[in-house]
Amino acid sequence: MKEDIYNKLDKMGISYKIVEHGAVYTIEEALDKKIENKDKIVKNLFIRDDKKQNYYLLLVPSLKRVNLKELRKKINSRPLSFASIYDLEKYLGLKKGAVSPLGVFNDIKRIVKVIIDKEILSFGIVGVHPNDNTVSVFLKLEDLERIIKEHGNELEYLEI
Repeated sequence: MKEDIYNKLDKMGISYKIVEHGAVYTIEEALDKKIENKDKIVKNLFIRDDKKQNYYLLLVPSLKRVNLKELRKKINSRPLSFASIYDLEKYLGLKKGAVSPLGVFNDIKRIVKVIIDKEILSFGIVGVHPNDNTVSVFLKLEDLERIIKEHGNELEYLEI
């Protein structure tokens, strides 16, 4: 699966750095690894509204806590909660622990809206899984934005 991502990035002319680190299932586990630029690794949260009509992938700084009630107001949504493992696989083709914005490549119907915390704009580069939780890929934020937009998923920057 990660090789497919590398091939897609190569075809798009996107440069990236691969850091292998062994399986991690939470952002805390990733931050415990000895990884250069680990402060640029983003936390990815897959959420949905209570009617399962709208799905969102949130990218926030690794240590930031997200208040779903406040977020609901900002995005004018129905009540929000975390999406199920079933929905994660159905919409992004991902397993628990491998949540990544690169999962949009698997979102054939372009259902998932990606919301990036504006604080991440200052990062320059971001670390995300290549749809595999044993590796992190570091790439420019502008390249990640290009991937999401060219794939056809909605993208919004928001103060979370």
